[in-house]
Amino acid sequence: MDDLFQQAYAGDDIAGVDEVGRGPLAGDVVAAAVILDPQHPIAGLRDSKRLSAARREELALAIRAHALAWSVARATVEEIDRLNILQASLLAMKRAVEALQPQPGYVLVDGNRLPQWSYAAEPVVKGDNRVPAIAAASILAKVQRDAELVELEERYPGYGFAAHKGYPTAAHLSALRELGVTPAHRRSFAPVRALLGESG
Repeated sequence: MDDLFQQAYAGDDIAGVDEVGRGPLAGDVVAAAVILDPQHPIAGLRDSKRLSAARREELALAIRAHALAWSVARATVEEIDRLNILQASLLAMKRAVEALQPQPGYVLVDGNRLPQWSYAAEPVVKGDNRVPAIAAASILAKVQRDAELVELEERYPGYGFAAHKGYPTAAHLSALRELGVTPAHRRSFAPVRALLGESG
């Protein structure tokens, strides 16, 4: 891990939480929360974006098997459009932490913002490569969301969701222009909004 983070909280019931999917034009934003077991350390945890898909899958299996607690939650496309992507991301992270059993004594959140909640917590900038529990959460969230985008590819063929995972690549934008907007697309995002002929 880079620049290993040192938090003041000394207990073992620390949850790491992260989200995946703020930038894409389609699909839910997915968050995960993980309380690692200090008696069962998992080697190789790091920011999910720095790992191959195969390695993420391997680590996700290890996290689910050995973590003291883990959960995955989301905010839907409809919630993203209603709230905005930042607030929807914070909501997804809040839901992930609330779903943990047992509940954490302290929470470390990737980024520079905290959800509105009652947990003792602190944000950690670039935490997905500084805090093992946040890295574990980023891996679970990424594996879950990627699987969901593969399913979207089957539901809406021709958009290339399995390849670009909803991000605004040239191929995705071209497919949007040719095939139109699906129910999975975020209507509040500018490229989608423009195709719908909506301003603002």
